Amino acid sequence: MKFYLGVTDFEWYNFLSQRENEDINFWQPGGNTNFRAINPGAPFLFKLKSPYNAIAGIGFFSSHAILPLDVAWSIFEGRNGVESFFKFKQKIINYRSSDNPYSKNPNIGCVVLTDPIFFDKSDWIDVPASWNRSIVQGKTYDTYNLEGRELWTIVEVLLNKYRLFERPESVKSQLVLAEPEAEYTKKYLTKVRLGQGAFRVQLTDAYLRRCSITGEKTLPVLEAAHIKPFSESGPNHISNGLLLRADLHKLYDSGYITLTKDYKVEISRKIKEEFENGKEYYKLHGSGLLVLPKDLSNRPDVKYIEWHNINIYNG
Repeated sequence: MKFYLGVTDFEWYNFLSQRENEDINFWQPGGNTNFRAINPGAPFLFKLKSPYNAIAGIGFFSSHAILPLDVAWSIFEGRNGVESFFKFKQKIINYRSSDNPYSKNPNIGCVVLTDPIFFDKSDWIDVPASWNRSIVQGKTYDTYNLEGRELWTIVEVLLNKYRLFERPESVKSQLVLAEPEAEYTKKYLTKVRLGQGAFRVQLTDAYLRRCSITGEKTLPVLEAAHIKPFSESGPNHISNGLLLRADLHKLYDSGYITLTKDYKVEISRKIKEEFENGKEYYKLHGSGLLVLPKDLSNRPDVKYIEWHNINIYNG
């Protein structure tokens, strides 16, 4: 099994370790390089910079995206490791000294991690002997090699101690490992779940950053909509989601818009009855979705569409 040891600072660790986080953004100040070091579901360890030089936590890799700074904040907010957007922006700009913090909205790299654990200081792990202090971003390890196996064995002990993965059997993994793993590893990784932020990032990429109904590309107004609400046990899975323009999302959640089983848009007569308006929306009635995920398994699941039609839609 491959896993990654990523470099971060103590402030990020300290802020997040005092919160409850279903997922977090292990951000990269540069926004021009994709992260391909490990597969979705693989462990991602947090290595603190000098003077600490220790491994202080773990998350599980969900996906990577390059997003405008303000969009990254709207998705993760404090789960970016800072308390406000202004401080987040300042922190990014400090790493990008040529940028003006008051006039730029730079793209940043977002390594989305789910189920993070932040170890108590007494549980911090020494970095492997081969670690080179000149490493800026991180390094990949493999349990097929002695050093990687020894490090992962220590991590496993801590996973048992922190009991992160004691969840009901009804909670199933939303992440799929791309390669077979040893049984001792599977028992942890198969229970990794997808958080709300990770869901939004994956859904945004699956729909090519376009509104599924209108094709709108303006990213700040696009939102991840659950077909069956999360509050009603709708999973954070792409097949239970639509990327929608903000106004369409609100209408969808309120029951004024729905889909048919063949992905046709239906607009409720209630818009006209209740608001004496809606011409713009009625133009969409009967149209098919303009954007769908390429992966057929990620397309809207009929069972969730039926649930929405029965329980939410007010035609």
